[in-house]
Amino acid sequence: MTLSQKDQQYNWHPYTQHQTTGLLPAIVKGEGVYLWDENGKQYLDAISSWWVNPFGHSNKVIADAIYQQLMQLDHVLFGGFTHEPAVMLSEKLLSILPSNQKKLFYSDNGSTAVEIAIKASLQYFYNKGEKRTKIIAFENGFHGDTFGAMAASGISFFTEAFQGSLLDVVRIPVPTFENKKAVLEQLETLLASTEYAAFIFEPLVQGAAGMVMYPAVILDEMFLLCKQHKTFTIADEVMTGFGKTGKTFACDYLIQQPDMMCLSKALTGGTIPMAATSFSQEIFEGFLATDVSKAFFHGHTFTANPTGCAAALAAITLLESYENQQNIKRIHEQHLLFQERIQSHPRVATTRVLGVIFALEITTNQDTSYYGSLRNTLYNFFIAQGIILRPVGNVVYILPPYITTNEQLEIIYNTLSNALDIV
Repeated sequence: MTLSQKDQQYNWHPYTQHQTTGLLPAIVKGEGVYLWDENGKQYLDAISSWWVNPFGHSNKVIADAIYQQLMQLDHVLFGGFTHEPAVMLSEKLLSILPSNQKKLFYSDNGSTAVEIAIKASLQYFYNKGEKRTKIIAFENGFHGDTFGAMAASGISFFTEAFQGSLLDVVRIPVPTFENKKAVLEQLETLLASTEYAAFIFEPLVQGAAGMVMYPAVILDEMFLLCKQHKTFTIADEVMTGFGKTGKTFACDYLIQQPDMMCLSKALTGGTIPMAATSFSQEIFEGFLATDVSKAFFHGHTFTANPTGCAAALAAITLLESYENQQNIKRIHEQHLLFQERIQSHPRVATTRVLGVIFALEITTNQDTSYYGSLRNTLYNFFIAQGIILRPVGNVVYILPPYITTNEQLEIIYNTLSNALDIV
């Protein structure tokens, strides 16, 4: 029995309708931008395996850091103890995060990072004796699959089965220069009610919505409104963080600074599951009291896992290297060149580029729902061609590892161009 057959017998995969899904490729090796399955087929990973591997698979720098840490201290509980890798990682993260970020709370993945931010927002006002029980979020945002994160998400396809069990979240449109006035007025009206603890958003790019992009200058204005009404801002940088947008964090494009930031995915270079939520000093102080019940009673078994911290420190070192900073600029330039030659294609509705992110929206009469026929046709075509791309409805995006060469990018671009002919 093959690995794929055993997998079908034993495993339940995310976002998968197993009634209609056949055998899945069984990956046995990864190196650089490539993955290989059990049959020896090679795949070029054009989406960094869900945005987590910016330095390629089996990166030796990160692997060595993990090995060295495992040989010294693999894990110790973070409740009642601390350790050097966590202290070093926090010191490093706070040196590259916006200057108002002062405290870090570690967890395991993007959803839990968001969950922590939402819980802290609500409890902060509870500790102060204020009743603020609602959250503001963007339409079609995606923040994760745990209950708080799911409530903040706006893609009903993922959340409609749980609508009666979620936090009270009000959603507003993603701002554009065309709807700016209406969005700002709606936000100000909501904030005036003093019912809202926080406004959560994916800064500048909504990943799961199809790499929907919006202007930093409008987000800055939304921040100012939130500050006027003492409502916290939560920047979900799980996807956008660590170079994806061309800067270390998408919030680096802003003048204003968020009260909280959620980090994961590329934090450890795609090696060990880990996340962090950062906070301003004001929020941290809202939990200080002689009354123990006002502490933040939240935790995870693997909080601040030393091996994960070591992996993250190595990944940040790689990110800051001259080579990878130049790679990010180079990929951005290549995306712009591809955009110039593909945007006039009759089947291309729009294109957009930010940092290493490229997105293309296809004009078609086919079913363009999230997992509709167009998406499935395109996905299967790309896999057959040995390219890992996961379209979102009628949007195809590229988010490659930073080490991807121009020649490898050209293979991805040509495959995408050829895909337009099968639409």
